[in-house]
Amino acid sequence: MAEKFTLLLALLLGAVLGSFLNVLIYRLPRGEGVALGRSRCPSCGEALRWYDLVPVLSFLLLRGRCRYCSAPISWRYPLVELLSAGLALAVVWRWGWGMMALRNYFFLACLLVASFIDLEHYIIPNRLVLGALVGAVPLDYMARDPGLVPALLGALSAGGFLFFLALVSRGGMGGGDIKLAAVSGLFLGWPLALLGTFLGCLIAGVWGIILLVTRRKGRKDHIPFGPFLSAGLLIALFWGRGIWQWYASLLGF
Repeated sequence: MAEKFTLLLALLLGAVLGSFLNVLIYRLPRGEGVALGRSRCPSCGEALRWYDLVPVLSFLLLRGRCRYCSAPISWRYPLVELLSAGLALAVVWRWGWGMMALRNYFFLACLLVASFIDLEHYIIPNRLVLGALVGAVPLDYMARDPGLVPALLGALSAGGFLFFLALVSRGGMGGGDIKLAAVSGLFLGWPLALLGTFLGCLIAGVWGIILLVTRRKGRKDHIPFGPFLSAGLLIALFWGRGIWQWYASLLGF
């Protein structure tokens, strides 16, 4: 019973934090402050009340429209809240309540924000990367993972790998992607950061081939890499050690 209550609490807390992540997704690419100021309807500018901001529930009760001007509310808001709730539930399920869960949720929340901003604006803001960097140092220290040397190796390997791809592709990889990969290395450490970055490239490559074959994109069309990088890093966080051990066994290590 206690475990079910704990998981339910994680789910609810994740949904509430998802509302704040929506604020970051909207304001960071626009250069707006994130700590002050009430949330407003993007269409009419009306300040939203607390009962307009209940995660997921408000969207359903309002039938996806603003209470004041009836403009459609983006599907992104409830989706981010649901994804945040799922991530919080997953980290508590895996690591329990503690610094590891807090560190890993913070990391995944940064990836979630980066993914949705990149999908909409084709950028990963420096303010987000800096915020992730500032959070990584104390959270790594308090979680006692991955350690200073593995963290630095993870940052150098993941960031260096994408930097190399950027040079080879002559600008095919954005600077925001490189910086996000490097900061992710501080969370995952060596070798998981490099594995997650490689998996992100692999997923992006497969998706790119599908888009080309179906003619939904051309060879010169830009595809945001942030969501794919985030997917690869998430896989590395939860299952990376097993994948790495399997790969090492194939090589005879």
